[in-house]
Amino acid sequence: MANATIIDVAAQAGVSIKTVSRVINNVTTVKPALRARVARAIEKLDYHPNPSARGLGGNRSYLLALLYDLSCEYYATSVLAGVIESCRAANYQVVMQPCDYRSSTVADDVARNVRRSRADGVILTPPLSDQHAIAAVLERLRVPFVRIAPAKHADKHRSVYTNDREICAAMTEQLVALGHQRIGFIIGNPDHAAVADRHRGYLDGLRVCGLRPEASLVSQGYNSHASGMQCARKLLTLPPARRPSAIFASNDEMAAGVLAVAHSMGIAVPEQLSVVGFDDVPLAEQVWPALTTIRQPIPDMAAKAAQLLLRILSGQPPDHSEHVVQSSLTFRHSTGPAPNRVRARSSKAPAA
Repeated sequence: MANATIIDVAAQAGVSIKTVSRVINNVTTVKPALRARVARAIEKLDYHPNPSARGLGGNRSYLLALLYDLSCEYYATSVLAGVIESCRAANYQVVMQPCDYRSSTVADDVARNVRRSRADGVILTPPLSDQHAIAAVLERLRVPFVRIAPAKHADKHRSVYTNDREICAAMTEQLVALGHQRIGFIIGNPDHAAVADRHRGYLDGLRVCGLRPEASLVSQGYNSHASGMQCARKLLTLPPARRPSAIFASNDEMAAGVLAVAHSMGIAVPEQLSVVGFDDVPLAEQVWPALTTIRQPIPDMAAKAAQLLLRILSGQPPDHSEHVVQSSLTFRHSTGPAPNRVRARSSKAPAA
């Protein structure tokens, strides 16, 4: 039945509107027989409850708020895909709320937005997931929340991580295996604790390969395309003997900035410079050449975060196990052998 209403469901099931509302809002005192009758009527009429109307029948809005920083729109889009997947099964909807983590009023802004949306719970994405003031505000409002990729000391039962350090060490080792001896690294937002693990992983990889870290090859970025460009200019204008033959950026947006600068300087990728990112957001396949990166399973992490939040909202005991979703290396066309290795091969080629 097109555009069926709660009145239609009540008539079909032979119950009161209040009973239908109680079933929709999962009130546990409804008798199983009545619940089954209402469920059959809902299915037959293809009835879809309005989230606002559902909230009027109970204490829930059936909305989750997804909070993300303004500079991380590509990341937030991937998070949203995973959150929607988990919420659909639980008949929840998602409202996205952009924030400026640099604002001195960000915690107050979060409080105002959460009150306005009447969200039952909140999912915090980095770097907001490391903002203690935001966590404190949500605690004070008694709004349950979970964090994606926060500092490792955050509450495990409401946090989801990936293996940042280990996977970045592995990518660094792969670059060395291609013959790269001077590998630049662009650190991500310093307010995002997980980014520090990516830098540590880069350092681990160098040490495993017997290479000494150099401060001049490390540049501070802020997760944005613009900061990636700025760092690339700094690294690629070093004297030729000190210039990196590969640059590893802490996220794909900064890596895209490196590609843009390389193109503008006439530096061929990957023939003269290899470029690596982190996240594997859609942008990684949209740039040219397509970006070699670390695939952070963002939708999977987001789906897990939503499941943890829904578990909390349902009153189930917290799951205190560590929630780590493994990242993986993804090789495309922005990496290749170091230029000196290519020259060495060419010099050994037999004459025609």
